[in-house]
Amino acid sequence: MENKINNANKIGLAIFEDFKIRRHYDEEKEKWYFSVVDIVAALTNQKDFQTARNYWKVLKIHLKQEGSQVVTNCNRLKMVAQDGKMRETDVADTETIFRIVQIVPSPKAEPIKLWLAKVGYERLQDMADPALSLNRAREYWKKYGRSEKWIQQRMMGQETRNKLTDYWSKHEVKKEDEYAILTNIIHEEWSGLSVKQHKNIKGLKTQNLRDHMSEAELIFTALAELSTRQIAETMQAVGMTENIIAGKRGGNISKKARLELEQKTGKKVVTGENFLQIGKFKKLR
Repeated sequence: MENKINNANKIGLAIFEDFKIRRHYDEEKEKWYFSVVDIVAALTNQKDFQTARNYWKVLKIHLKQEGSQVVTNCNRLKMVAQDGKMRETDVADTETIFRIVQIVPSPKAEPIKLWLAKVGYERLQDMADPALSLNRAREYWKKYGRSEKWIQQRMMGQETRNKLTDYWSKHEVKKEDEYAILTNIIHEEWSGLSVKQHKNIKGLKTQNLRDHMSEAELIFTALAELSTRQIAETMQAVGMTENIIAGKRGGNISKKARLELEQKTGKKVVTGENFLQIGKFKKLR
């Protein structure tokens, strides 16, 4: 059988032959997470979702009885279900998915291994040469209607973000969970909203918030993170406690600038606008 493997957009879907594989990229952990049921459906050539779900349910019981760590390594994540609603489902990173592929007897195992390896290889390429990742991102944003001005601001903001996380990584901040905590503190300080609240007013689910920010939102986010890094460097902040202080101070600088701009223009910087409609903003409020 001809192996038709295509990657769809980064928002959360990939195509393996005739099967849609839901996936989510965790930017904080820098990992892809795949829907286990979707992988099982592709391996067993099962188009009926409930049958594939039952297969995985029974397999999980056997794996637990055998003391396998595969089930333990699976997480729960909300993804778009067949009815269009967000529902929790088992997800796993690439390493765990490889183990599941080895467990499920299937003639399709090898093509899926190649597909997963391709996903991993692209990520390694991005790490070795960030320009490749930037070029892919630029093409993706162009495809979905972003202007050159917006793209430039998005990329500059990402560079500012990377410099901040580089500082954290060298000053005793644990990447797995503390990055997200610090990011949320900075964001809430400048915008008055948590990251989750900001996503909610934009009507976002698994989408990346920054990919749906206006130019102004991107600028104030970058100002908050730039200020945070420079304050942290001046303080020589080490660990969570000191970097929280720097984050609040940096976010507050951006907050003051935001409030002053809003007062002068009479317009809110943080809005419910997004890019869910390709090629233009969609107004939610």
